Amino acid sequence: MHQPGLGFGTPSAGIERLFFALWPGDDLRRDIAAAADRIVDEHTPRGRRIGPHRYHLTLQFLGDFEALPPSLAGEACAAAASVRAPAFDLVLNRAGSFRNRSIPWWVGCEHVPAGLQQLWRQLGDALARGGVRVRSSKGLVPHVTIVRDAARPLSPIAVTPIPWRVDSFVLIHSVVGGARSRYTELGRWSLPTS
Repeated sequence: MHQPGLGFGTPSAGIERLFFALWPGDDLRRDIAAAADRIVDEHTPRGRRIGPHRYHLTLQFLGDFEALPPSLAGEACAAAASVRAPAFDLVLNRAGSFRNRSIPWWVGCEHVPAGLQQLWRQLGDALARGGVRVRSSKGLVPHVTIVRDAARPLSPIAVTPIPWRVDSFVLIHSVVGGARSRYTELGRWSLPTS
């Protein structure tokens, strides 16, 4: 596991964001990008495409900050270290959108695997026990965002299934906006295989 870096709590030239996520490997990123290309070509969303290097599936969102609180990353890492959920398989086989201001289009799964529900629940419980406030919604809606600010919603459609073997999860610190948007992995936790 990586340990939190230095420099938290100092103002950045953008919004600092902290979240736990499933982080795809390079091959999976290419598969998701190929699916995104097909969806965009067929349905013309306009909006902003998300670069494959930014693809992730958010598990627990800890918030947006002008400056990341100095102790938050360490507290989040300590909570994550107590999670004992096993590795699992999930299949990205649906695309759709949310009906919020930015109309994000996504690739997700038709059926949420029990292993993903277990990981999400254990991580949420561990964060609550550690006194870390979660700003995620009350339910899990697993998705990888592929377009932001689409011109219109996308009704749910089937996509060619993309298998994903999930054997770890990560804590990500991102800086959004400003001169340099970036993602930094602060910790990675393996999920045991059975």
